[in-house]
Amino acid sequence: MCMRQIKFYILTLCALLLTACYNHGPQTPDAWDLTEKQIDSISFFTTHHYTQNYNFVVNAASMPLSDQPGEMAFDTLYVMKGERLVVADIMTVSTDSIDSVWVKVARDQMTQGWIRESEMLEGVSPDDPISQFIDLFSDTHLLVFLAFLVIVVVAYGLYRLNRHAAYIVHFKDIDSFYPTLLCLLVASSATLYASIQMFGAESWRHFYYHPSLNPFALPWHLGLFIASVWAIIIVAVASLDDVLRHLTGIEAILYLGGLAGVCAVDYVVFSVSTLYYIGYLLLIAYFIYALYRYTHFARCRFTCGKCGALLSEKGRCPHCGTVNT
Repeated sequence: MCMRQIKFYILTLCALLLTACYNHGPQTPDAWDLTEKQIDSISFFTTHHYTQNYNFVVNAASMPLSDQPGEMAFDTLYVMKGERLVVADIMTVSTDSIDSVWVKVARDQMTQGWIRESEMLEGVSPDDPISQFIDLFSDTHLLVFLAFLVIVVVAYGLYRLNRHAAYIVHFKDIDSFYPTLLCLLVASSATLYASIQMFGAESWRHFYYHPSLNPFALPWHLGLFIASVWAIIIVAVASLDDVLRHLTGIEAILYLGGLAGVCAVDYVVFSVSTLYYIGYLLLIAYFIYALYRYTHFARCRFTCGKCGALLSEKGRCPHCGTVNT
């Protein structure tokens, strides 16, 4: 038997084994014969992104719950801030002119009641740390306040640092691309975050109710945003390591403080300006400015002929004093 025939038989055997091992699953033609209540639940989940047994945390100071939905209620109890609730039932009250969707939530076996969905959503957030983190950084009033506060404080800080000739990212930078890359990543992520809120509101809302830190388990635009968040964390660690390698003591502390301030300004400015479509032009201009500043003023293109230290320009070496021409 020749070698070609042996290979043919081996490949045929492998194909048969693989075909035999493939499982099409049980043949259940009635697998989707769902009850009307189950169909309604799936439909509600598709549009509202939560359903029965979903967990919330109360954010409002207090939230009233009625013993009956609609106008039938005759008793009210309250749940307080920080208490956890579970969705026990959902009902449509067509006669309610304010909100036809009523949700029954329960804190425990003894404390449960009905509330309009619109009132409930104003006073709760999903019982997930990622969702609550999103709530914190999505508050418009907080963003406006932070924008004013951060810009004023950072502008003053950068002015003082510049007067003392301290190292500052984009101005008097160290020979490391990581701090510049970190600022660009923060600006890009803030722009993408605001864009998703404007153009993909429903997908963002679903992510808000069912967050994930795995970029491969999400739609491409959400996956890209989560990947950028991971990239920010990785580049931040690399920046810290590089700063401590180039600078020591108070210089390193001042530089890291200035870097954090610039990143804060990038986040606030680009997340707010993108909502008015200005952020896209600002992002392009910022990329050009940041890359120009790094390549022309921070990147060391020369080496000292005596001690081998990196130099941004020719002249006297600050390490050994040798004049390089």
